[in-house]
Amino acid sequence: MVESPSMTLPLAPARPLTALAAASRDVAAARLVALGDAARLVFRGREAAIGPAGEAFGVALPRESCRFNAAGGRFAFWLGPDEWLLLAPGAEAAPIFAAIEAATSGLPHSLVDVSARSVGIEIAGERAAFVLNQGNPLDLSLDAFPVGMCTRTVFHKAEIVLVRHAPDVFHIDVWRSFAPYVWELLEDARRELA
Repeated sequence: MVESPSMTLPLAPARPLTALAAASRDVAAARLVALGDAARLVFRGREAAIGPAGEAFGVALPRESCRFNAAGGRFAFWLGPDEWLLLAPGAEAAPIFAAIEAATSGLPHSLVDVSARSVGIEIAGERAAFVLNQGNPLDLSLDAFPVGMCTRTVFHKAEIVLVRHAPDVFHIDVWRSFAPYVWELLEDARRELA
């Protein structure tokens, strides 16, 4: 059997997020920023482990659904009744992991280092919510999605964690393999604002 040329063409390599960010144009109404490395841990635990885990991390784990707490540049995002994403920008995961494990020793819990799995993207500006809504079905008005809210959702076909830090500042946490896809779709949604 002879292969047709269309069957043998290689796929174009995906551009890493840093390359996409470097080539990005500035659109003041919806600025995109590729965020730096961060320690990311997923903590799951029962009632007895929640307090000690938060103390060891340096941020109390939020108990209200879809909300986050922050302290000392670290963030604890509530993702489910017993699940939190712990984010420490610029930090190494190993010492944080060790501290939480020591504080919760003997208590029912799970702690997983997912630092290599995800990356962060910030979108900020007066039209940031408009751009996000080009691929996300949530009502991102301040009444429906206030400052301090976070949730696991989708952007087009990629699962993301979406966080609102300020009225016009959003953080997207996305799996590394989907980051170029999300970035390029955000760029596409910003075209009419340029």
